[in-house]
Amino acid sequence: MLVWRLSLGILFIAVLAALAWFDHDASQPGIYLFPLALLLSLAASGELLGLFAAREIRPVTWIVNFGNVMIVASNLGPLFCGADDPLGTFGWPSAALALALLATFAGEMSRYTTPGRVTESLSAAMLAFAYVGLLMTFVVQLRLVDGGRVGVAALLSLVIVVKMCDTGAYTVGRLIGRHKMAPVLSPKKTVEGAIGGLAFACLGSWAAFQWMAPTVTLASRPNATDLGWLVYGLLIGAAGMLGDLAESLLKRDLGRKDSSTWMPGFGGVLDVLDSILLAAPVAYLCWAFGLV
Repeated sequence: MLVWRLSLGILFIAVLAALAWFDHDASQPGIYLFPLALLLSLAASGELLGLFAAREIRPVTWIVNFGNVMIVASNLGPLFCGADDPLGTFGWPSAALALALLATFAGEMSRYTTPGRVTESLSAAMLAFAYVGLLMTFVVQLRLVDGGRVGVAALLSLVIVVKMCDTGAYTVGRLIGRHKMAPVLSPKKTVEGAIGGLAFACLGSWAAFQWMAPTVTLASRPNATDLGWLVYGLLIGAAGMLGDLAESLLKRDLGRKDSSTWMPGFGGVLDVLDSILLAAPVAYLCWAFGLV
């Protein structure tokens, strides 16, 4: 299982690196990475619906899937409108989210027969739109930071820090983990693992801003006294761990071990994306406000 997990992980990294390389040199930012975002959003949406179904919570499937795809796709709106854009950067996904909610209400009205399940179906649909569509919006917007000029560096920094944190937490927790961090929610996670994860996250952040970001953006390396990378590593690492626990909360409550089983060793798409999705808004704010 460990060999399979390592092999699949290397494949994921290779695919993402290749797409990022081509996207960096593309005339339009996101042309290579955006289809991947749409595919991941659709897969994650389907897995979340599968989790809901384990407790007989069944919002209208096609509306949830289509709504999440449209929320993510709407991020391209400003690229086509240019200076005459009437909605702005986050106006497009906000409008798509509102329309998805409208469609959800209409869908529940059309199939209503008896009271008792409508409110939970509406709530599940809104959670799906926020958890998948809205959070993936921040991942897409990272690629478009500063007009796309530093977007590849911003996006890769998020992935590097989050996955380094995951690796550190897993490794240190397996080696020296003794004190349970969330024994009911996620029994295998330890305080020692969390500390190790944050240390690895900071290491990944340092490497990202010392080597990867300057190479991608053709900028000079940050001054050694600039500790923005350290704050970034701690913030993104902590947000990523919360994202991991957030999905554990859903799976624990809905009675499922993994979001799906089609990737042995990883689970499903949501099991891979959980930490990235919750950390993406934090990463976007760090880049937008100039912390890094």
